Amino acid sequence: MIPSNAKKVFTGVIFDVYQWPQEMFDGSIETFEMLKRRTSTDVIATQNGKILLQVQEQPAKPIFLSFPGGQAEDAEDSLVGAKRELLEETGCTSNDWHLFSEVNAISKIDWFVYTYIARDCTIVQDQQLDAGERITIRWVTLDELIDLVDQQKFTQIEPSFRMDLVRAKYHPPARQELEKKIFGL
Repeated sequence: MIPSNAKKVFTGVIFDVYQWPQEMFDGSIETFEMLKRRTSTDVIATQNGKILLQVQEQPAKPIFLSFPGGQAEDAEDSLVGAKRELLEETGCTSNDWHLFSEVNAISKIDWFVYTYIARDCTIVQDQQLDAGERITIRWVTLDELIDLVDQQKFTQIEPSFRMDLVRAKYHPPARQELEKKIFGL
């Protein structure tokens, strides 16, 4: 967490840089620094026992798989941002939302990633993509998602969820628990 005495020394498009004086154990003072980034969201969207993945293309990046999601807009609540991102990137909505996880993604960055589950999604509009996005929707079974993660074909995923998926492949009780969390079974 960035301390209250920190000063913003740089404002960027994605990251802001904060610095503050920190007293060391020997009494000397060192300058500490931390990045800050807006909250991000990922959405595990389901429909009829399947999970929605995106095949995403962005400038200067190879094509990759991801869940719908992105950065929150200024002062936007994480759930509101998740709903907006799901609708923009996929055209889907849901009336059944659950917080799956909240993590501080990297310890040197003040950046929280909220992952939500959106069950029983329905497509209500065409995608409303940003100029730098090309997204194709792909519905997969839990087994297909597990295999994509295990084979490292789906790498844009929060590390603890990655471990949950791999554990589910080899441990039936872990799989049952994961199915319950994702699909509400």
